Amino acid sequence: MVHQKRSAARLSSAGDTEEGGGRRRPEDVVAVLAPRLAQFAGVARTEHVTRAAQELGVPQSTLSRALVRLEADLGVELFARRGRTLALTPAGRAFLGSVERALAEVGRAAEAVRADADPAVGKVAFGFLHTMGSETVPGLLRAFRADHPGIRFSLVQNHGEAMLERLRAGELDLCLTAPVPDAPDLVARRLDEQRLRLVVPEDHRLSGRRRVRLAEAAEEVFVTLEPGYGLRRITDDLCRQAGFRPRVAFEGEEAETLRGLVAAGLGVALLPPPAVARPGVVELSVTAPRAVREIGVAWLEGRHDTPPVAAFKSFLLSRRGHLLP
Repeated sequence: MVHQKRSAARLSSAGDTEEGGGRRRPEDVVAVLAPRLAQFAGVARTEHVTRAAQELGVPQSTLSRALVRLEADLGVELFARRGRTLALTPAGRAFLGSVERALAEVGRAAEAVRADADPAVGKVAFGFLHTMGSETVPGLLRAFRADHPGIRFSLVQNHGEAMLERLRAGELDLCLTAPVPDAPDLVARRLDEQRLRLVVPEDHRLSGRRRVRLAEAAEEVFVTLEPGYGLRRITDDLCRQAGFRPRVAFEGEEAETLRGLVAAGLGVALLPPPAVARPGVVELSVTAPRAVREIGVAWLEGRHDTPPVAAFKSFLLSRRGHLLP
């Protein structure tokens, strides 16, 4: 009893109680109880402390103390003592069912993360821009999987800022983005650059040209990606270098949608080359300013790479200068 009182005092001490009394918050109780659940389940299975201690590989005295503390922490008796044997009380039997489910879930979670880190069949969470989804990324994955056929991928398409947020949140291992980010919590490597074109309707006054200075489109209406997209930021910067601020009529989330708007005569756009030529538009090379976007791979500073992530990162870095088809 003295031992139980001391355990209960530890449970409700040090200023981490709720305002209503000495009961810990649920997350604090879990932190206290979690290490003892496997021990409880082992004793419940054998109904004998000595045999359970042997199976669990712990001293009998340690296991006995852990059970007493567990009961004190819960405030209920889990076992009825009968000499050297134990029998579950009704409360213990109810608790055991939940404990076994919890331990099984932990086991499944552990197996899943081990599988994801397996060098041969692990998983890579990879983010990339929408404009690289139709041709660039499929080609990269095909080339990588020629030597790593079992590695799995979780693929995320989004704009640059959203991908960097998910990178910081630990939801992505690597992301392919443009422009190349410059942030103290990220590591980024430039891989390639992609020329941007001024896309105009086929009946546009500039459609008979092959090359154009961006300043010649200063009076045009533009269709662009929404703010937050890397290509939108690049468009705004290039127009500023050309001496004007673009008049934006439509903002979208996908480059091919913008091409469709251009084909409908609703404006002009600065876009990377399409995977497949789009009818109704003419794509002009921009001679000044130099209209390119730098593409790079980014990852979180200090994050440990699993073998599959390390292999794919090394592969991407080996494609420097040859990333794009």
